[in-house]
Amino acid sequence: MLKRTVLSCALSYALAAALHAPAAAQTAPAAPPEFPTVLYGAAYYHEYMPYERLEKDVAMMKAAGFNVVRLGESTWSLWEPENGRFEYAWMDRVIDAMGKAGIKVIMGTPTYSIPAWMARQNPEILARKFNGVQNTYGMRQNMNTDSAAYRFYAERLIRKIAARYKDNPNVIGWQVDNETGTYGAANDDVFVRFQHYLEKKFGTPENLSKAWFLNYWGQNLHSWVDLPRPDGAQSTGYKLEWSRWGQMRVTDFLTWQAGLIRESASPRQFVTHDFAGSMHGDVNEVAVGRALDMPAVNIYHWGQREYYNGAGQTLDADFTRSLKRGNFLVTETNAQSTDWSSSFQYPPYDGQFRQDVYTHLANGANMVEYWHWASVHANQETYWKGVLSHDLEPNRAYAEMSRTGRELQKIGPRLVNLKLHNDVAILWSRDTLNALNDMPFAKESQWGGTGTKADYGSLVRQIHRQLYDMNVGTDFVFDDTQDFSSYKMLVVPSLYVADEALLRRISDYVKKGGHVVMTFKSGFANENAAVRWTMAPGPLREALGFHYQEFSNLAQPLALKGDPFQAGAENKVQHWAEFLELDTAKALAWYDHSFFGRWPAITSNQFGAGKLVYEGTYLSDKLQKAVLQSSLKELGLGEPEQPLPASVRTRSGTNGYKRAVHYYFNYSGTEVSFNYPRKAGINLLADRRVAASEKLTLAPWDVAIIEEDGKH
Repeated sequence: MLKRTVLSCALSYALAAALHAPAAAQTAPAAPPEFPTVLYGAAYYHEYMPYERLEKDVAMMKAAGFNVVRLGESTWSLWEPENGRFEYAWMDRVIDAMGKAGIKVIMGTPTYSIPAWMARQNPEILARKFNGVQNTYGMRQNMNTDSAAYRFYAERLIRKIAARYKDNPNVIGWQVDNETGTYGAANDDVFVRFQHYLEKKFGTPENLSKAWFLNYWGQNLHSWVDLPRPDGAQSTGYKLEWSRWGQMRVTDFLTWQAGLIRESASPRQFVTHDFAGSMHGDVNEVAVGRALDMPAVNIYHWGQREYYNGAGQTLDADFTRSLKRGNFLVTETNAQSTDWSSSFQYPPYDGQFRQDVYTHLANGANMVEYWHWASVHANQETYWKGVLSHDLEPNRAYAEMSRTGRELQKIGPRLVNLKLHNDVAILWSRDTLNALNDMPFAKESQWGGTGTKADYGSLVRQIHRQLYDMNVGTDFVFDDTQDFSSYKMLVVPSLYVADEALLRRISDYVKKGGHVVMTFKSGFANENAAVRWTMAPGPLREALGFHYQEFSNLAQPLALKGDPFQAGAENKVQHWAEFLELDTAKALAWYDHSFFGRWPAITSNQFGAGKLVYEGTYLSDKLQKAVLQSSLKELGLGEPEQPLPASVRTRSGTNGYKRAVHYYFNYSGTEVSFNYPRKAGINLLADRRVAASEKLTLAPWDVAIIEEDGKH
């Protein structure tokens, strides 16, 4: 009887999902919630503990100033130990204990790790990857989230849990799933729906064949039933569209879950999802964000020495904040050391635990939660340590986190809901990420500065890092962003895949007075990843003021003639060079080489009321910084923070009291001093006044937070 019910519900789901129209689209999120204070806490899994200690854990959390925990997302097998038998008492007592201590709860839907009985009874739920490779049971996230049977079980459980806790005042929000991806699923149902999606998008197989240039190798289609599986696809258009389909599947799944929560839970409870870092190829975070009240992100970093400088945390934060142009949640960050083995154990130095929390808050986070409260004693994440080590006793980390918690109890209302206004944005393209991963422009780096690999991701990180090092706040915009006019400067890394409408929006932005810094391979291919059949740079030619027909990989790094940006030993470019022929543009730098020296490496073109600077090659870090700094200086951006000591980073925003708040971080093990460059105010952590130009001293790995006098 149950089997028939599952199949009946599964069929209903399959029919509803055929056009990929998420149910949750009918219940759009309300305005992002404003929080009364910063949420500070950890993920808590009492079910992982080797002995009963709930009362002790809650007391320790309360003493540490924790006011929130995340529960429930990891243990479907406890919620539903057998098919159709549901258990709640184990979670009820945890929520009740938290509530008595004044600790709020964010409940996770436990859908990212299926129970053993489900895999046995419905093996078709497991993902089939390329070339028929079938997932086996044991690892999490091993399922096809489109599976009709999986959706039936998931919906049944989500509705039951949401209904049980919708009226519980301690449960303030819901996290749908956990770090969701496509999981490589290429099951038959996934492929059939992909085919229907293509039919709807292209109309006829002939149109698809033309867009993908399938006459190549005689692979053009005249019937949809002849569409090959993606397993061995060579077509760049096919690969790009398959990646888009995967993103749509993730968006559909999470939007569907968000809709179920809104139908079953309380409108006072917010809905979020925790992205695993940022800039994924298989997850359209912008599209998912439309279904959320507020996005969340899991941000990890290396503690200790040069690896800890706030750059990685800020990149993920800037990206996540940009998804909805507002505040976000950090659902996971380092408690102690991390990794799925004991070979990557770098626990933070004294001060770095606390500094990390304020780094997230300075970037617009309204919550910081550690993953997780207590280190587990066996299995895959044994050495992804929690606040408490394996002995489960107070320790160095707990002491510093307690200090931070007590501070936030006092000043949290002054820090929460911080609004950041940035004048600079980076245009990030997921299509370009996927297309350049398929058609890379470089092999492994032969010299330092950008990591071991040069690709689209490394270029974006390099650009963001140079802006970060200059204390320039940065937002991200995306290839579907319609208006860039709120920014004074737009940085466009290697926009390889773009339709003409996007390129026109960029050109119009410049023409109307915008300033763009753009890098090589931009405008190269159309929206189907086909190289344009007009002379490069295609639709961007007038705005860029040059054309070109040739390009080359660089077997060795090249210097720029005369070291025009005073980069010294880093006066080098590598990997790629476009043979730019100037029309109206002016050269800012030339290659110092007997052959390549006839072409400029960096150009600048006045177009309408604005300017477009172009890098025709991959610059060293120092060159990249110099080019960006030149544009910033021209626009009058970056001051007054530029003269700060080398290890000091700063972020500024406006709090809920309409006052400017300035963070100053010393990311070094050495004490530093500088003159405070802003208006007088209160040092919130030290609880004392600070005058304009007063000398501030920061201890190693320390932070100062100044709230300016008066309304901003």
